[in-house]
Amino acid sequence: MNKEKYVVIMAGGIGSRFWPLSRESRPKQFLDLLGIGKSMLQMTFERFEDIVGSDHIYIVTSDQYEDDILDQLPKLNKDQIISEPARKNTAPCILYAAKKLHQLAENSTMIVSPADHFILEQDIFKDTIDHSVSFLETNDDVLLTLGIQPTKPHTGYGYIQFEETSRRVKRVKTFTEKPSKEFAESFLASGDFLWNSGIFLWKTNAILKAFEEFLPELHSLFEDLDYNSTEEREQIEGAYSLCQNISIDYGILEKHKNVYTVPSYFTWSDLGTWESLYAHRAEGDGANVTNSSLIFPRNVNSSMVHVANKDKLVILQDVEELIVVDTDDALVICHKNSEQKIKEIVRSLQNQDLPEYL
Repeated sequence: MNKEKYVVIMAGGIGSRFWPLSRESRPKQFLDLLGIGKSMLQMTFERFEDIVGSDHIYIVTSDQYEDDILDQLPKLNKDQIISEPARKNTAPCILYAAKKLHQLAENSTMIVSPADHFILEQDIFKDTIDHSVSFLETNDDVLLTLGIQPTKPHTGYGYIQFEETSRRVKRVKTFTEKPSKEFAESFLASGDFLWNSGIFLWKTNAILKAFEEFLPELHSLFEDLDYNSTEEREQIEGAYSLCQNISIDYGILEKHKNVYTVPSYFTWSDLGTWESLYAHRAEGDGANVTNSSLIFPRNVNSSMVHVANKDKLVILQDVEELIVVDTDDALVICHKNSEQKIKEIVRSLQNQDLPEYL
Protein backbone atom coordinates (compact mmCIF):
# COMPACT_ATOMS: atom_id res chain seq x y z
CA MET A 1 0.00 0.00 0.00
CA ASN A 2 1.35 3.42 -0.97
CA LYS A 3 1.85 5.66 2.06
CA GLU A 4 2.72 8.78 0.07
CA LYS A 5 0.36 11.65 0.85
CA TYR A 6 -0.32 14.77 -1.17
CA VAL A 7 -2.39 17.89 -0.63
CA VAL A 8 -4.49 19.45 -3.38
CA ILE A 9 -5.55 23.05 -2.70
CA MET A 10 -8.45 24.32 -4.80
CA ALA A 11 -7.77 27.97 -5.63
CA GLY A 12 -9.67 28.76 -8.80
CA GLY A 13 -12.81 30.49 -7.52
CA ILE A 14 -13.61 34.20 -7.83
CA GLY A 15 -15.12 34.76 -4.35
CA SER A 16 -18.11 36.72 -5.63
CA ARG A 17 -19.67 37.09 -2.16
CA PHE A 18 -16.66 39.23 -1.21
CA TRP A 19 -17.30 41.65 -4.05
CA PRO A 20 -16.34 44.46 -4.58
CA LEU A 21 -12.99 43.72 -2.90
CA SER A 22 -12.74 40.27 -4.48
CA ARG A 23 -12.65 40.52 -8.28
CA GLU A 24 -12.08 37.99 -11.03
CA SER A 25 -8.64 39.53 -11.60
CA ARG A 26 -7.78 39.26 -7.88
CA PRO A 27 -10.12 36.90 -6.00
CA LYS A 28 -10.34 36.51 -2.24
CA GLN A 29 -7.84 33.64 -1.90
CA PHE A 30 -5.08 36.09 -2.86
CA LEU A 31 -6.23 38.82 -0.44
CA ASP A 32 -5.12 39.58 3.11
CA LEU A 33 -8.65 39.57 4.50
CA LEU A 34 -7.57 39.24 8.12
CA GLY A 35 -5.08 42.11 8.00
CA ILE A 36 -2.13 39.95 9.12
CA GLY A 37 0.13 40.30 6.09
CA LYS A 38 -0.77 36.93 4.55
CA SER A 39 -3.34 35.92 2.00
CA MET A 40 -5.79 33.07 2.61
CA LEU A 41 -3.86 30.97 0.08
CA GLN A 42 -0.56 31.57 1.88
CA MET A 43 -2.12 30.59 5.22
CA THR A 44 -3.55 27.39 3.73
CA PHE A 45 -0.23 26.48 2.11
CA GLU A 46 1.65 26.97 5.40
CA ARG A 47 -0.96 24.91 7.26
CA PHE A 48 -0.37 21.89 5.02
CA GLU A 49 3.35 22.44 4.58
CA ASP A 50 3.62 21.50 8.24
CA ILE A 51 1.94 18.17 7.43
CA VAL A 52 3.24 16.98 4.04
CA GLY A 53 6.05 19.38 3.08
CA SER A 54 5.99 21.98 0.32
CA ASP A 55 6.97 19.53 -2.45
CA HIS A 56 3.81 17.44 -1.92
CA ILE A 57 1.36 20.34 -2.26
CA TYR A 58 -0.43 20.94 -5.57
CA ILE A 59 -2.61 23.92 -6.42
CA VAL A 60 -5.60 23.53 -8.76
CA THR A 61 -6.49 26.88 -10.25
CA SER A 62 -7.55 28.78 -13.33
CA ASP A 63 -4.98 29.56 -16.01
CA GLN A 64 -5.11 33.27 -15.24
CA TYR A 65 -3.85 32.84 -11.65
CA GLU A 66 -0.61 30.93 -12.29
CA ASP A 67 1.61 34.01 -11.91
CA ASP A 68 -0.21 35.14 -8.74
CA ILE A 69 0.33 31.72 -7.16
CA LEU A 70 4.02 31.56 -8.02
CA ASP A 71 4.43 35.09 -6.67
CA GLN A 72 2.67 34.30 -3.37
CA LEU A 73 4.16 30.82 -2.92
CA PRO A 74 7.87 31.00 -3.85
CA LYS A 75 8.51 27.46 -2.54
CA LEU A 76 6.24 26.09 -5.23
CA ASN A 77 7.46 25.15 -8.69
CA LYS A 78 5.35 25.45 -11.81
CA ASP A 79 4.86 21.68 -12.07
CA GLN A 80 2.89 21.84 -8.82
CA ILE A 81 0.24 24.08 -10.38
CA ILE A 82 -2.63 22.21 -12.03
CA SER A 83 -4.22 24.73 -14.38
CA GLU A 84 -7.82 24.30 -15.46
CA PRO A 85 -8.80 25.73 -18.85
CA ALA A 86 -12.34 26.44 -17.56
CA ARG A 87 -14.25 26.53 -14.26
CA LYS A 88 -16.39 23.38 -14.07
CA ASN A 89 -16.97 23.11 -10.29
CA THR A 90 -15.18 20.75 -7.87
CA ALA A 91 -15.74 17.30 -9.42
CA PRO A 92 -13.70 17.83 -12.62
CA CYS A 93 -10.84 19.57 -10.81
CA ILE A 94 -10.62 16.78 -8.21
CA LEU A 95 -10.72 14.10 -10.91
CA TYR A 96 -7.97 15.89 -12.86
CA ALA A 97 -5.76 16.17 -9.76
CA ALA A 98 -6.43 12.57 -8.72
CA LYS A 99 -5.37 11.28 -12.13
CA LYS A 100 -2.10 13.23 -12.01
CA LEU A 101 -1.28 12.15 -8.45
CA HIS A 102 -2.21 8.52 -9.11
CA GLN A 103 0.28 8.44 -11.95
CA LEU A 104 2.99 10.00 -9.77
CA ALA A 105 2.41 7.61 -6.85
CA GLU A 106 -0.19 4.89 -7.38
CA ASN A 107 -2.89 4.76 -4.70
CA SER A 108 -1.38 7.60 -2.70
CA THR A 109 -3.40 9.50 -0.11
CA MET A 110 -5.03 12.66 -1.45
CA ILE A 111 -6.04 15.49 0.89
CA VAL A 112 -8.28 18.10 -0.76
CA SER A 113 -8.85 21.56 0.71
CA PRO A 114 -10.24 24.92 -0.40
CA ALA A 115 -7.69 27.74 -0.45
CA ASP A 116 -9.73 30.28 1.47
CA HIS A 117 -10.77 28.72 4.77
CA PHE A 118 -9.87 30.13 8.16
CA ILE A 119 -8.50 27.55 10.63
CA LEU A 120 -6.92 27.95 14.05
CA GLU A 121 -5.32 25.46 16.50
CA GLN A 122 -2.82 23.96 14.07
CA ASP A 123 -1.94 21.20 16.53
CA ILE A 124 -5.55 20.00 16.67
CA PHE A 125 -5.90 20.33 12.91
CA LYS A 126 -2.72 18.33 12.30
CA ASP A 127 -3.81 15.60 14.72
CA THR A 128 -7.17 15.36 12.93
CA ILE A 129 -5.49 15.02 9.53
CA ASP A 130 -2.98 12.46 10.85
CA HIS A 131 -5.75 10.35 12.40
CA SER A 132 -7.73 10.48 9.15
CA VAL A 133 -4.70 9.41 7.10
CA SER A 134 -4.07 6.52 9.50
CA PHE A 135 -7.70 5.42 9.11
CA LEU A 136 -7.28 5.32 5.33
CA GLU A 137 -4.23 3.08 5.61
CA THR A 138 -6.47 0.26 6.85
CA ASN A 139 -9.70 1.37 5.10
CA ASP A 140 -8.49 2.42 1.68
CA ASP A 141 -11.86 1.98 -0.02
CA VAL A 142 -13.61 4.79 1.86
CA LEU A 143 -14.05 8.52 1.28
CA LEU A 144 -13.51 10.84 4.25
CA THR A 145 -14.68 14.37 4.98
CA LEU A 146 -13.88 16.50 8.01
CA GLY A 147 -17.00 17.58 9.89
CA ILE A 148 -17.02 20.68 12.09
CA GLN A 149 -18.86 20.80 15.39
CA PRO A 150 -21.57 23.41 14.75
CA THR A 151 -21.81 26.39 17.08
CA LYS A 152 -25.02 27.91 15.72
CA PRO A 153 -27.81 27.04 13.24
CA HIS A 154 -25.96 28.44 10.23
CA THR A 155 -28.01 28.32 7.03
CA GLY A 156 -25.10 28.96 4.67
CA TYR A 157 -23.25 25.69 5.36
CA GLY A 158 -23.85 22.11 4.32
CA TYR A 159 -24.58 19.58 7.09
CA ILE A 160 -23.48 15.97 7.60
CA GLN A 161 -25.53 13.53 9.67
CA PHE A 162 -23.47 10.69 11.13
CA GLU A 163 -24.06 7.36 12.82
CA GLU A 164 -23.09 7.54 16.48
CA THR A 165 -20.39 5.05 17.47
CA SER A 166 -17.57 4.97 19.99
CA ARG A 167 -15.03 5.36 17.19
CA ARG A 168 -13.56 8.72 16.31
CA VAL A 169 -14.40 8.17 12.63
CA LYS A 170 -18.16 8.03 11.94
CA ARG A 171 -20.11 6.69 8.99
CA VAL A 172 -22.11 9.38 7.18
CA LYS A 173 -25.88 8.87 7.00
CA THR A 174 -27.03 11.95 5.06
CA PHE A 175 -25.86 15.21 3.50
CA THR A 176 -28.04 18.34 3.60
CA GLU A 177 -27.03 21.45 1.68
CA LYS A 178 -27.85 24.88 3.20
CA PRO A 179 -30.99 24.05 5.22
CA SER A 180 -33.66 26.48 6.40
CA LYS A 181 -33.19 28.03 9.83
CA GLU A 182 -35.80 25.67 11.31
CA PHE A 183 -34.03 22.59 9.98
CA ALA A 184 -30.62 23.92 11.06
CA GLU A 185 -31.95 24.43 14.61
CA SER A 186 -33.29 20.86 14.68
CA PHE A 187 -29.92 19.57 13.42
CA LEU A 188 -28.10 21.23 16.30
CA ALA A 189 -30.63 19.94 18.81
CA SER A 190 -30.25 16.36 17.58
CA GLY A 191 -26.50 16.27 18.27
CA ASP A 192 -25.65 14.03 15.30
CA PHE A 193 -25.04 16.70 12.67
CA LEU A 194 -21.81 18.46 11.69
CA TRP A 195 -20.95 21.26 9.30
CA ASN A 196 -19.38 19.99 6.09
CA SER A 197 -15.93 21.61 5.98
CA GLY A 198 -15.22 20.78 2.34
CA ILE A 199 -11.90 19.18 3.36
CA PHE A 200 -11.70 15.63 1.97
CA LEU A 201 -9.29 12.70 2.27
CA TRP A 202 -9.14 9.47 0.26
CA LYS A 203 -6.87 7.08 -1.58
CA THR A 204 -6.60 7.87 -5.28
CA ASN A 205 -7.80 4.33 -6.07
CA ALA A 206 -10.98 4.94 -4.07
CA ILE A 207 -11.90 8.29 -5.59
CA LEU A 208 -11.13 7.16 -9.14
CA LYS A 209 -13.30 4.08 -8.63
CA ALA A 210 -16.08 6.36 -7.31
CA PHE A 211 -15.86 8.57 -10.40
CA GLU A 212 -16.07 5.50 -12.63
CA GLU A 213 -19.17 4.29 -10.78
CA PHE A 214 -21.12 7.53 -10.22
CA LEU A 215 -19.85 9.87 -12.95
CA PRO A 216 -18.86 7.45 -15.72
CA GLU A 217 -19.13 9.97 -18.58
CA LEU A 218 -16.87 12.44 -16.76
CA HIS A 219 -14.47 9.66 -15.82
CA SER A 220 -14.19 8.49 -19.42
CA LEU A 221 -13.15 11.98 -20.58
CA PHE A 222 -10.11 11.85 -18.27
CA GLU A 223 -9.36 8.12 -18.58
CA ASP A 224 -6.67 7.78 -21.24
CA LEU A 225 -4.89 11.13 -21.17
CA ASP A 226 -1.11 11.52 -21.06
CA TYR A 227 -0.73 13.07 -17.62
CA ASN A 228 2.51 14.78 -16.62
CA SER A 229 3.59 14.96 -20.27
CA THR A 230 3.89 17.57 -23.00
CA GLU A 231 0.60 16.33 -24.49
CA GLU A 232 -1.37 16.83 -21.27
CA ARG A 233 -2.40 20.44 -21.86
CA GLU A 234 -4.00 19.97 -25.24
CA GLN A 235 -5.80 16.83 -24.09
CA ILE A 236 -7.10 18.51 -20.92
CA GLU A 237 -8.52 21.39 -22.93
CA GLY A 238 -10.45 18.86 -24.97
CA ALA A 239 -11.77 17.09 -21.86
CA TYR A 240 -12.87 20.33 -20.20
CA SER A 241 -14.69 21.47 -23.31
CA LEU A 242 -16.95 18.42 -22.97
CA CYS A 243 -17.24 17.80 -19.22
CA GLN A 244 -20.21 18.77 -17.09
CA ASN A 245 -20.23 21.40 -14.35
CA ILE A 246 -20.85 19.43 -11.14
CA SER A 247 -19.73 19.41 -7.52
CA ILE A 248 -18.00 16.49 -5.83
CA ASP A 249 -20.68 16.54 -3.11
CA TYR A 250 -23.62 16.19 -5.50
CA GLY A 251 -21.87 13.99 -8.03
CA ILE A 252 -20.32 11.44 -5.67
CA LEU A 253 -20.45 11.98 -1.90
CA GLU A 254 -24.24 12.15 -1.62
CA LYS A 255 -24.54 8.85 -3.54
CA HIS A 256 -21.58 6.85 -2.24
CA LYS A 257 -22.33 4.23 0.44
CA ASN A 258 -18.91 4.27 2.05
CA VAL A 259 -18.42 7.87 3.17
CA TYR A 260 -17.13 8.65 6.66
CA THR A 261 -16.59 11.81 8.64
CA VAL A 262 -14.22 12.84 11.41
CA PRO A 263 -15.80 15.24 13.93
CA SER A 264 -13.28 18.06 14.23
CA TYR A 265 -12.80 20.59 17.01
CA PHE A 266 -10.43 23.22 15.61
CA THR A 267 -11.75 26.73 14.94
CA TRP A 268 -13.03 26.84 11.36
CA SER A 269 -14.87 29.13 8.98
CA ASP A 270 -15.12 29.13 5.22
CA LEU A 271 -14.95 32.95 5.38
CA GLY A 272 -17.47 32.98 2.59
CA THR A 273 -19.07 36.33 3.30
CA TRP A 274 -18.35 39.76 4.76
CA GLU A 275 -20.50 38.84 7.77
CA SER A 276 -18.38 35.76 8.49
CA LEU A 277 -15.24 37.91 8.30
CA TYR A 278 -16.86 40.39 10.69
CA ALA A 279 -17.65 37.58 13.13
CA HIS A 280 -13.98 36.55 13.29
CA ARG A 281 -12.59 40.06 13.61
CA ALA A 282 -15.11 41.59 16.02
CA GLU A 283 -13.83 41.89 19.58
CA GLY A 284 -17.01 41.35 21.56
CA ASP A 285 -20.76 41.77 21.05
CA GLY A 286 -21.72 44.99 19.32
CA ALA A 287 -18.13 45.81 18.32
CA ASN A 288 -17.35 47.51 15.05
CA VAL A 289 -14.62 46.30 12.67
CA THR A 290 -12.73 48.86 10.58
CA ASN A 291 -9.52 48.81 8.56
CA SER A 292 -8.51 52.48 8.96
CA SER A 293 -7.89 54.91 11.81
CA LEU A 294 -9.88 57.55 9.88
CA ILE A 295 -13.13 55.60 10.13
CA PHE A 296 -15.27 57.04 12.94
CA PRO A 297 -18.45 55.15 13.92
CA ARG A 298 -20.70 57.41 16.03
CA ASN A 299 -23.47 55.61 17.85
CA VAL A 300 -22.85 52.61 15.55
CA ASN A 301 -22.99 48.95 16.57
CA SER A 302 -22.05 45.59 15.07
CA SER A 303 -20.87 47.03 11.76
CA MET A 304 -17.93 46.49 9.44
CA VAL A 305 -16.33 49.21 7.32
CA HIS A 306 -13.57 48.46 4.80
CA VAL A 307 -12.05 51.18 2.63
CA ALA A 308 -9.43 50.94 -0.11
CA ASN A 309 -8.20 54.50 0.50
CA LYS A 310 -7.10 54.66 4.12
CA ASP A 311 -6.62 58.43 3.81
CA LYS A 312 -10.36 58.88 3.26
CA LEU A 313 -12.31 60.22 6.24
CA VAL A 314 -15.41 58.08 6.85
CA ILE A 315 -18.09 58.91 9.42
CA LEU A 316 -21.04 56.66 10.21
CA GLN A 317 -23.81 57.97 12.43
CA ASP A 318 -26.72 56.22 14.16
CA VAL A 319 -26.71 52.93 12.26
CA GLU A 320 -26.12 49.30 13.19
CA GLU A 321 -25.35 45.91 11.67
CA LEU A 322 -24.06 47.33 8.39
CA ILE A 323 -21.45 46.09 5.95
CA VAL A 324 -19.76 48.99 4.14
CA VAL A 325 -17.10 48.20 1.53
CA ASP A 326 -15.56 51.03 -0.47
CA THR A 327 -13.10 50.41 -3.33
CA ASP A 328 -11.71 52.70 -6.03
CA ASP A 329 -14.65 52.07 -8.35
CA ALA A 330 -17.48 50.61 -6.25
CA LEU A 331 -19.31 51.11 -2.97
CA VAL A 332 -21.52 48.53 -1.23
CA ILE A 333 -23.67 49.31 1.80
CA CYS A 334 -25.96 46.57 3.08
CA HIS A 335 -27.37 45.06 6.23
CA LYS A 336 -25.44 42.08 7.57
CA ASN A 337 -28.52 39.90 7.22
CA SER A 338 -28.77 40.77 3.52
CA GLU A 339 -25.16 40.41 2.45
CA GLN A 340 -25.70 36.89 1.08
CA LYS A 341 -27.40 38.77 -1.77
CA ILE A 342 -24.08 40.25 -2.90
CA LYS A 343 -23.64 37.20 -5.12
CA GLU A 344 -26.93 38.13 -6.78
CA ILE A 345 -25.61 41.66 -7.35
CA VAL A 346 -22.55 40.25 -9.10
CA ARG A 347 -24.77 38.09 -11.28
CA SER A 348 -26.84 41.16 -12.14
CA LEU A 349 -23.72 43.07 -13.17
CA GLN A 350 -22.79 40.16 -15.43
CA ASN A 351 -26.23 40.26 -17.03
CA GLN A 352 -25.97 44.03 -17.55
CA ASP A 353 -22.63 43.58 -19.33
CA LEU A 354 -20.53 45.57 -16.86
CA PRO A 355 -17.33 43.49 -16.86
CA GLU A 356 -15.17 46.42 -15.74
CA TYR A 357 -16.72 46.13 -12.27
CA LEU A 358 -16.19 42.37 -11.95
